[in-house]
Amino acid sequence: MKRTILIITALLLSCAALWAQDTTRTAPVDSTLLGRDILSVLGSGAQVEQSNTIRQALQQYTLSNAEKPISGYRIRVFYDNGPQARVKSENIEQTLQKQFPEVLVYRSFESPNYKVSIGDFRSKDEALRIFNAIKGTYPTAFIIKESINYPR
Repeated sequence: MKRTILIITALLLSCAALWAQDTTRTAPVDSTLLGRDILSVLGSGAQVEQSNTIRQALQQYTLSNAEKPISGYRIRVFYDNGPQARVKSENIEQTLQKQFPEVLVYRSFESPNYKVSIGDFRSKDEALRIFNAIKGTYPTAFIIKESINYPR
């Protein structure tokens, strides 16, 4: 009899311990806010007041990390090693700089290939916006995961 009570107690305790370790319970997420910037949620009339100390700290943090590469995405627009590859890469670089002046364009040479990439995107979604805009002009373009420069 004592053995049966001991076994039942052990089973109840182990069930309670398993229930306490349940990690599937999460707080509900408001799906209307996913992927939105806080300022877009507040509306166009919102004003953000920020002390000068916070502004300086953020600027110092940005400057101190500016040289550190981070993992992100770029769009590889051109990759070739043909006889006219250098000239083509220069033309594509100039065209992209005119078309997207706010996005950095990178042209590099890794023997024997010339490469042209665009952007320093932290997420694939950011890269997809530009990718969708250029895929008609550059059908061989593709998104690559690469070390990018710190956002400015």
